[in-house]
Amino acid sequence: MTNQKPSLAKSRIGAAITAARIGGFAVNMLKKKLLKRTENGGCGGGGGGGGGGGGRNRAIACSVDLMRASSPTRLNSAISLSQSTAQSPPWILHLPSALNMFDEITTASKDKQIVMFLDYDGTLSPIVEDPDRAFMTHEMRAAVKNIAAHFPTAIVSGRRRDKVYEFVGLAELFYAGSHGMDIQGPTKGYKSKKGNEAVLFQPASELLPMIDEVHKTLSEITKSITGAKVENNKFCISVHFRCVDEKKWAGLADRVKSVVNQYPKLILTLGRKVLEIRPAIKWDKGKALEFLLESLGFANSSDVLPVYIGDDRTDEDAFKVLQSKGLGFGILVSKFPKETCASYSLQEPSEVEEFLCRLVNWKRSKGFSHSI
Repeated sequence: MTNQKPSLAKSRIGAAITAARIGGFAVNMLKKKLLKRTENGGCGGGGGGGGGGGGRNRAIACSVDLMRASSPTRLNSAISLSQSTAQSPPWILHLPSALNMFDEITTASKDKQIVMFLDYDGTLSPIVEDPDRAFMTHEMRAAVKNIAAHFPTAIVSGRRRDKVYEFVGLAELFYAGSHGMDIQGPTKGYKSKKGNEAVLFQPASELLPMIDEVHKTLSEITKSITGAKVENNKFCISVHFRCVDEKKWAGLADRVKSVVNQYPKLILTLGRKVLEIRPAIKWDKGKALEFLLESLGFANSSDVLPVYIGDDRTDEDAFKVLQSKGLGFGILVSKFPKETCASYSLQEPSEVEEFLCRLVNWKRSKGFSHSI
């Protein structure tokens, strides 16, 4: 199957492309340079957490500059959030809206099974200061439920699996928690092409005692830093600094690094206003996507169209898999310019909901039910 990313040559004049580069990517150069330091296992979270040695040392070298870079509003203050809906940010010309290109996406699905992969935070729910209150709306839940009635659907999140299930509350979905390190299949209403009634995969299960130990240590040594929140996501630990005074970021990072330094089997990565400690194994959301496609009977298949929607750097691992295979589409959820391997964009969860509803209505208009 050839790469389905649309050609923009006919629909966008050269001047517009130049504007996109100036308006979007010039603002993004600082972040690009910072993240370049952390490739192959660095603090940016890319590279699959691939083990020890130099990659791990780069991961430990997470800096305050990178922590600042994890805040799109800081880096991209040159782009106004007050732009009207009629005036899209210039970078959208480079990464077109999945809503505007909806017909192209559905056309690419001809004779193929669409499989949906959805991040949670920032995709199905808004980013909030308290991670325990990242609730999705009733309308979004209904949209996801309807999507799952027509397409195999998975939630792929950095959260622990039981926590994200608590938020979503739909038993007919696949759930991949801890960045894909804890995978469970639907508990009702579904049977896969391979006949699997349930899928359970935990590639780092032997590290659970160590992760619990690190969680307790981090909770203790960070409790004096106002606003810091340590979250046990079962196979990874999240240290949220969204509510921490920026002057205290360096001290917080030093404390976290001092702990991670003692555990060669763990690696430090960086998400959106969160430091994450994960097993240093070659497993990420991209690997989880491949595993789930195989579980559904679509390993090395040209009869499938995966659609992955996410907003975080960790979702880039899944976007890269789709791009490298020329398979399906990645959709980045962001109002701000980012380096990405996605094919399309949506600006916020409300647009994700609109896209899901349109996809359901399109499927219903075809008169086909979910059956693989």
